[in-house]
Formats: sequence, C-alpha cells, structure tokens
Amino acid sequence: MDRLDVPAESEDSASPAKPVATSRLVRGSRLGAVVAAQAVRKRRTRLSMIGRSAAARERLADESTMKMAEQLVVVLGDMKGLAMKLGQFLSMLDLDLVPPDQRESFQSRLAVLRDQAPAVDFDTMRRVVEEERGAPLERLFAEFDPEPVAAASIGQVYRARLPDGTEVAVKVQYPGIDAAVRADLRNIGMLRFLIAQFLPGFTVAVLDEFRSTVLNELDYTTEARTQAQVADLFTDHPFISVPRAFPELGSAHVLVTEFCAGTPFEAMRALPDAERDRLGEIVYRFYVGSLYEFGEFCGDPHPGNLLLRPDGRLAFLDFGLYKRMDKGHMAFEVACLRAAAEDRHDDLYRLMVDRGVIDEIAGVTAEECCEYVLAASEWCLVDEPLPITPDLASGAFLMAIDPRLAEFSGMRRQNLPPEHLFSRRADFMTFGTLGQLRATANWHRIAREWLYDDEPVTELGAQHRIWRRQRERDGAPVTGA
Repeated sequence: MDRLDVPAESEDSASPAKPVATSRLVRGSRLGAVVAAQAVRKRRTRLSMIGRSAAARERLADESTMKMAEQLVVVLGDMKGLAMKLGQFLSMLDLDLVPPDQRESFQSRLAVLRDQAPAVDFDTMRRVVEEERGAPLERLFAEFDPEPVAAASIGQVYRARLPDGTEVAVKVQYPGIDAAVRADLRNIGMLRFLIAQFLPGFTVAVLDEFRSTVLNELDYTTEARTQAQVADLFTDHPFISVPRAFPELGSAHVLVTEFCAGTPFEAMRALPDAERDRLGEIVYRFYVGSLYEFGEFCGDPHPGNLLLRPDGRLAFLDFGLYKRMDKGHMAFEVACLRAAAEDRHDDLYRLMVDRGVIDEIAGVTAEECCEYVLAASEWCLVDEPLPITPDLASGAFLMAIDPRLAEFSGMRRQNLPPEHLFSRRADFMTFGTLGQLRATANWHRIAREWLYDDEPVTELGAQHRIWRRQRERDGAPVTGA
C-alpha cells in the first residue's frame, strides 16, 4: 500500500491522530513520489475526498444505478411508511450529482418513495384521536387546528392547545397504517435479495432488527416515553432543545408533545457561513456525540427533524427510531475509529476478527479493512477543517454500499452486527444532513472529545462540558435510559 509509514500505537494511546492515509482512489492517482510528509498527507486527504465525489457522480450517472432505484420504487411503492423513510434517505443524495438529462427522472423516482403518505381528511383523523382517548376532541383540547402542519411517514401532525394554555403538537397515526406496515414486514423477507443489491449488509439479523425497530415506531406510547426521557436529559442545555412529551395525553396512535416554533431547515441553508457551521456542529454533537457520551442515539437524522428556535438553540424532533448501545459495543466502535485514524491497519483488522465481523478465512486484508472504514468515516478522522458538501456525503455513501465496487466486495460479505449497522446508518444520515447544510468544521477535533476524552477545542464544546459537569454535580440524569 502506498502510504507514509508511521509507528503502530497502542489502542490506549492518546497521542494526536495523524491525518488519515490516502484512499483507494488516490492510490491510483499520479501524485508521484512521496515528499514532505505532512504536506503530502494533507494533499492526499483532500484528493481522496474530492475523488470520492467524482466517483459519486459516475455512480449516479450510471444507468444501472437508476435501474436499481427504479426497482426499489416498484417493489416498495405501496409500502407507505417504509417507502417514505427510504425516500427520505435517498433524497439526501444531492440531485446536482445527477446529469441534467436524468435529473427529472431521478427526482420523480424519489418523489414516489418520499411522498407516499396518504391524504387523510380531518374527520377521519379526528375519530382516531377520540376513539383512542375515549372523549370528544373539544374536551381533550381547548383548541385544535384541523389543518395539519406536517406529514410524517406514518401520521399527520396538528397544532393544538391544552386547557391549561400549553401549545402542543399532536401526531395522529393514519388509520390502518400499522396493519399495512406489519403486512409489509411479513413480506419484506421475500424481497431481501433485491434490497441487498442496493443495500449490501441487509442480513437476516439486520432484517430482524429492522422489523423490530419499525414495529417500535408504530407505537407512539414508546416514542412518547423516549422523548420525555431525552427532553429530561437535555434540560437547560445551552444549544440543544428537545420538546417535552406528554405520555399521559397520548396513546399507541396519538402522540402529544410541546409545540416547537422555529426556522425550518431550508431557511437554515441560506444563513451565513458562520451560523451554518455552528448549526452543523450542533447536529454532529447531538446525533453522533450522544452515542459515545450517553450510550444512546436517534437513529433517524434528517433535515425535516430540525428547527432553529428564536433563542438560537437547535430543536430536534421525532424519536420513533431511538437506539441504545451497551458499553462493549461503544468501546469496539471507538477502538476501530482510533485505529483507522492512526493508520493501525493490523490492529483494526484484529479488532474486527476478534469481534466476529470478519472471518479470517475470507481473504480480506488489513488494508482492505481499513480502506472500507475510511470510505465511510474518513470525514470525521481528517485532522483539519473540512467543508461537508452534498458531493462528499453522497460519495461516502455510495462508496460504502455500491455492490459493483469489487475492491470492497469481501468486506460487504462480512457479518456486521445489527447494532453497529444502525449506528453507521445514523452516521451516514448525519453526514448527509451536514452536506445539505454545507457546514465546515474540524470534525475530528470535535470527535476527539469522545474518542480520546480530550478537552473541547470549540466554544460549543466548552459550553457542553460545563453543562454536563453541572448536571453531574446536581445528580441529574446523564443518560435517557
């Protein structure tokens, strides 16, 4: 492998991580002989990310990619909630990557998936609330606006006011959507081969985990309890806001939370660079940092779940897909990321073999193992400010999942445990959200707070650390579990 040789460091080393080794694409470029170590390393890192973006353009321009997307639309077109979630995920692949002559076609395919929520009249939705709560709407709420303010994947959201004056958001599940999704889940096993072509790694274990997760999302009672716990966890946080939930006012198909007014994501994209960078760091800390700091994370990062409040805090919505990870799993992920950041390919390979992710007889090399990790995570291991663009986000995603990349075929056949697949999914979707925001930061220096227990180097990091230590002194919860 063409790289700069560095001494192997122990897994517990806290020395600064080197800028990551060059990627697969850069190894094939004509950079010439290796010269001044640090300068070349930074240059190669830049080219690896740019090269990945170019690869993304080629993948999306490829007719076979479009056909795979079309197949998924045909198969999942009637699956409403499941299809809408997939559409949200795919829509993060910025359409500027698609050649102009194919852009309209690609957009229409995504729209089929993204806009599957059925149009349901208010009288029908009203009956859901009244039947679930056992009382007329007028007794439950002082006011209830019949016009929905948002459409979720399995329900519509309304604005209302409680008798005590509290403004609330009421999410009401579409009638029959739970039965439809359950039927889809029973049938989805037959579609595994097709889905695996587009989403490698969709193993039986992952399928079971997926089923369990989707079924949990159908139960608003669980979501209400989760959101109440997370809101309690982030009480008085300086820049993160989670609306309160009222589990006692909801049911399995009705979710009542504090109404959150704020600037939507599309308007955030037009803010000045410095403000978008600040918001990007908040997004990264909440969706990724929470996993390593609190052992739990929201598994559905998405621009539609973000609102900028008037006080400058960023509000996070939708906790239907919320995961918790035990310390052993977290320690494994931290060890793998540190090994990749420090170019310790053999250590990373051994970690994955010992964990059962890689079968030693599969013929996967330590270098291939490291390159696969970097394809997905290089952006947060680069020790320099890195602007995240839709190109970079799409490139990382496609490099990691594209079944036509022969170099990574051995890694894709390995057995990544479901809990780690979901954390990587959250990582990808966070990256995609940051790409839409076009935020810039030294993401690695932020990540060092949870990878190496470093002191914060940003103003937001310092504010968060002060808040965390104050909660610990007060004996307040430092985990939502």
